[in-house]
Amino acid sequence: MKNILLLICLSCFKLVLAQDTTIVFENRRMTLPEVIIRNNLDYRKLIKQIKEDTTFYKAFKNLRILNYSSYNDIQMLDKKGTRQASLFSKTQQMRANGCRTMKVLQEETTGDFYTKEHDYNYFTGKLYAALFFTDGKVCGETNIVGNAALTTENKTGLDKHKQQLKMLFFNPGKRIPGIPFIGNKLDLYDGHAHTLYDYRLDKDEYNGRSCYVFSITPKDDLGPLRDDVVVDGMTTWFDEKSLEVLRRNYSLSFRAGLYDFDVSMEVEMTHYNDILVPKVLRYKGNWDIILKKRERGVFTATLFGFSRE
Repeated sequence: MKNILLLICLSCFKLVLAQDTTIVFENRRMTLPEVIIRNNLDYRKLIKQIKEDTTFYKAFKNLRILNYSSYNDIQMLDKKGTRQASLFSKTQQMRANGCRTMKVLQEETTGDFYTKEHDYNYFTGKLYAALFFTDGKVCGETNIVGNAALTTENKTGLDKHKQQLKMLFFNPGKRIPGIPFIGNKLDLYDGHAHTLYDYRLDKDEYNGRSCYVFSITPKDDLGPLRDDVVVDGMTTWFDEKSLEVLRRNYSLSFRAGLYDFDVSMEVEMTHYNDILVPKVLRYKGNWDIILKKRERGVFTATLFGFSRE
């Protein structure tokens, strides 16, 4: 009987120890599990590094200095989810003498994916091309992030829209100027965001690597404030030693008078030697912009065969 009581007491004690702890960091409440607290981790320094992360953006900039191949699968859907246009291709990027070019090794299309002039008939296709395709020869690029932050300065028209989408893609949770009704609402770290979102830092494993998992989710029962929520969820896996992003999943949605969208993305990273690069990117989006037809698209980019010039 004494042994049974002892086991019960120990179980209750472990349960108390395993309870989450809520701390306040930069005026926002954050949940930390027992394993973080128990290891005396300098979580404030860690959270600051996570907030200022540039490894996600740099992984994509690394593509500018490498040779690699890619399978590109883009599907445009109607409101019933039936495919109405598509592109499947295999491309190869080659870099030589400080310049990169791209060769199309295989391509199949259906429906009206291209216009008669062989331009992209869908904005989703233009977005994909801006992220992964090389037009002609591009020279003088590096993978240095430094202070080269993404900006819409000196950009207009379609170039500005592409840059805004790149900012949304590479820096989710950061303010984006010039988007009506939404720019400030994308900032997950400003003074208003802590009233909208819950922040949690965990430890876990991803592909055999020990990771910190940082998640941001909307609070329950926001009432009218729910209209200020744009990020429906974002989870990022950071390598415990290097703090490089190994995976990120995020979803965003918003409805305004001029437009609405519902987008989700998943990005998986890998290494070529010691260089972090994206391995797989999955996207699903539903866009409706005034004066444009609604677009429902999904695409997957699978990158492989990395090498240096």
